[in-house]
Amino acid sequence: MSMGPISFRQYAPSGPTYSRGWVDDAVAAIEADQCRTADTHLIRLIVPALAGIDIYLKDESTHPTGSLKHRLARSLFLYALCNGHIREGTPVVEASSGSTAVSEAYFAQMIGVPFYAVMPRTTSAEKIAAIEHYGGNCHLIDDGRALYAEAAALAARLNGHYMDQFTFAERATDWRGNNNIAESIFTQLAGEPRPLPNWIVMGAGTGGTSATIGRYLRYRQYPTRLCVADVEHSALFDCFRSHDRSHVCERPSLIEGVGRPRCEPSFVPGVVDRMMKIPDAATIAAMNVLSRRLRRTVGGSTGTNFLALCRLASEMRGANETGSLVTLICDSGERYRQTYYEPQWLRARGLDPAPFEAELSSFLDKGQPLALAVDDVPSPQSARGAA
Repeated sequence: MSMGPISFRQYAPSGPTYSRGWVDDAVAAIEADQCRTADTHLIRLIVPALAGIDIYLKDESTHPTGSLKHRLARSLFLYALCNGHIREGTPVVEASSGSTAVSEAYFAQMIGVPFYAVMPRTTSAEKIAAIEHYGGNCHLIDDGRALYAEAAALAARLNGHYMDQFTFAERATDWRGNNNIAESIFTQLAGEPRPLPNWIVMGAGTGGTSATIGRYLRYRQYPTRLCVADVEHSALFDCFRSHDRSHVCERPSLIEGVGRPRCEPSFVPGVVDRMMKIPDAATIAAMNVLSRRLRRTVGGSTGTNFLALCRLASEMRGANETGSLVTLICDSGERYRQTYYEPQWLRARGLDPAPFEAELSSFLDKGQPLALAVDDVPSPQSARGAA
């Protein structure tokens, strides 16, 4: 007996703000922006005193919003759009110390949604101005420990979406490829004398980029190891060393973009082969030394990366090893003229980079061993963790 055509009932989310057409247009706008933007440069730093050791710097400061966080913001917006968290008119809220908020403000303006950045009142004036340039709203708070709670509360009050970079950074990016930063690095290294680096060095921030790189290394079965550089007043190094994610740090980090008061959900210790904790004064010293060699300024987190890279290069030189090393230029120093590049700001915080600058310059100019003492621990979870 014929039952006739089957009738399907169709359901769709109701409400004036829901529109698949709008979401499609928003995703297309973000994808088109990526197509217009050429990949960031991979710069080889020539250091004659380190013959046999090639140093490369992936320059993330050339993104439209000027930092590594441009990649993260793009991924977070696509993730939120494709998961139905952002619809037409949805306010977007983020907890950020600066650069992520700048990049998210850019994408929010692109697709036409309101953006609010919850950040410490100590955030540099340059970053606040950049967020406002892209139409973002800065919600400043005095107690950095309340950053997450205030961002979530603000999103609830606005009936908006809390982007929560510290939770979603490691899952919003396709770590297997799709032109992520790890795939980009190895593509650009393909024609170099030593295309498989001994180490990639990445600062400890949200944990998203280190997770992407570490997973990609394992997925592609590369021998390259991942070293994550942390800073003073950050809980991540102690979490890694003790295998205890409950560690917290009451004091905020002085180095924007790296260092966290807790072990963020996006930090994946299992893909990290080694961690170093870099003194703040040494970070500033490395920032200054690298800026002079590049003849342009870099930000503080780049100094953290570069100091850890130089420690690894010194170890390789001492062991008569050859190979290559890669790290990132996270952003430009232009955002820090009133902080890291201001002598009075450094003195007020008891930071004297001069001794570290002298030692680092001797290493780079003459190849003398870099004896700078830093907290350092290999991962017991990795058979390749020992340096």
